[in-house]
Amino acid sequence: MSEKPMMHVLPVEAYTSEDWFDREQAAIFSKVWYYAGLAEDITEPGAYISVQAGLNNIFIVMDIEHQLRAFHNICRHRGTQLLRAVGKTPKAITCPYHDWTYDLQGNLIAVPEARTEFPALDKSCLSLKPASVARWRGMLWVHPEPDAVSITDWFGEIEPHLGPHQVDTLIEAPQARTTIEIKANWKIVVENYIDVYHLSHLHSGTLHMYDHAKADFRFIGPHYAFYEPLSASYAKDIDKNAPMPLLDEIPRDRLGAWVPMLFPGIGLAESESSWNTYIIIPLAPDMTRVEMRTKVKNVGIWEFTAQAWRSKSFWHRRISGKYKGDPKTDPMATGDFLEEDLYACEQQQKSLKSPYFEVGATAVSGESPVKAHQQIILDFIQGDEK
Repeated sequence: MSEKPMMHVLPVEAYTSEDWFDREQAAIFSKVWYYAGLAEDITEPGAYISVQAGLNNIFIVMDIEHQLRAFHNICRHRGTQLLRAVGKTPKAITCPYHDWTYDLQGNLIAVPEARTEFPALDKSCLSLKPASVARWRGMLWVHPEPDAVSITDWFGEIEPHLGPHQVDTLIEAPQARTTIEIKANWKIVVENYIDVYHLSHLHSGTLHMYDHAKADFRFIGPHYAFYEPLSASYAKDIDKNAPMPLLDEIPRDRLGAWVPMLFPGIGLAESESSWNTYIIIPLAPDMTRVEMRTKVKNVGIWEFTAQAWRSKSFWHRRISGKYKGDPKTDPMATGDFLEEDLYACEQQQKSLKSPYFEVGATAVSGESPVKAHQQIILDFIQGDEK
């Protein structure tokens, strides 16, 4: 047993300590473009969403001229949070604490009467602190700085390696919207997502529709690109076998799965029949929230029903859990690859507490993204502390 266990590049403390968690929040999540929602979340004046981006709570609002604006969600009086998660405000934003009021352009427009110096207050100096907002690939993004690097520069190198999905033409499947909490550090969740080695092992009964041996993956800057084609058996009669209507924009010779991980924790699952977000949100050193949303082809429910019936014979008995057992009590018996991943992540987190924990030999190719991701984290932390 080594005297100082390591997770490849990072020490165990990077996955267990409050100090590392706080450093990552400050050095990474507070300083990059951060996912806030889908473009259709804000479509009319007064509609808003807020997001916790590291140490910064930022909200996006559409003003009366239909322009998206982003501000730090902090009243200029005493710092109270102005807006809650999602909603619509008529024409102004009012702090719940003392009713200081701002217009949708962030200008302070009203201060309740008081016996202090308020009557002489220069409201023009107390506008809301601006942040940056951008729309990219059907998603809304925020950055804490008003003059941030453009989002096309931030994602420019990775964009050609994403799927050809026309996200704005797809519609959300609200019934598929899911939030789960995983008792594991956020980096373990990311590492599981980018670990190619486990796909044909942990998910042997749940993800056999893709040819893992032909996966093409690499880091491009801090972002991870991944593509793998359909397996031969699934592709043989894909028009019948696909569980949902195929997306028209994907060339037949490129049907498969694009599964990138945009830094620091924005997973996209772009398949032959759906487009999904997998947003990884750190809550504590040993707790992570994952929010998932799904978009599909914009066709009627009948076409989905008909496709499900057509594909039923292909899927019958093809999906199975890693082990036999009661799926109500054993996640490895559910036949659900998300349940399998959740279980694996939580078991790894538990093992980190053992004095006998250490990392063994790793797969040269399939686990190389894990080491690369850890080095990226280390570079961001060290760069911030110089």
